[in-house]
Amino acid sequence: MKRFDSGTLIPGSTWKAEAESEAEVVRRAVENLKNFHGETEVRPDMVERIKERIVDVDAKGTTKH
Repeated sequence: MKRFDSGTLIPGSTWKAEAESEAEVVRRAVENLKNFHGETEVRPDMVERIKERIVDVDAKGTTKH
């Protein structure tokens, strides 16, 4: 399972996305930026910043090292 915690990119944000694949986590994060933060275009560098912060988690949601 993969997870992106938006607080790792936007201080104070608590939104999270979890999915089986990195691509789905990125899709959900981009959708969140567009729908809830008014972004009309998410630049490739923002997508890369999201990808850099995606972590593997186990079934309990605990980060794997």
